[in-house]
Amino acid sequence: MKKIDIACIIDDDPIFIFGVKKVMQLAEVCNNFLIYRNGQEALDALTALVTDGEKLPDVILLDLNMPILDGWQFLDEFIQTPVSKEITIYIVSSSVDPEDVLKAKSYSIVNNYIVKPITMKKLVEVLSGIGMEKTS
Repeated sequence: MKKIDIACIIDDDPIFIFGVKKVMQLAEVCNNFLIYRNGQEALDALTALVTDGEKLPDVILLDLNMPILDGWQFLDEFIQTPVSKEITIYIVSSSVDPEDVLKAKSYSIVNNYIVKPITMKKLVEVLSGIGMEKTS
């Protein structure tokens, strides 16, 4: 498995952030992390990285239900940002609503929809597929 250089976690739950980051470190699948607590904070920071020509994340783990700018609003804004590389986006949400899963599939930039809680095995499995074809 190719090691991820930068993973971006966009989630307002500090326990989830801590857990996913720890799992990724223990599994040695990622070198660096960008952590954002809501979609607006992430959008502002990622847009600045694009503007400044800085390194962008290889993968984004995106929660849906967040304050200020939720995951859907983030996606709607982010897809309008011209990025120079392919970024794999996984929606990681506690929502099991079939409408959310269908909506996620309507975004070509979203690779998959993962329901929380996520196990170490599932996370490593998902991240090992970075750079491969989109799952349906």
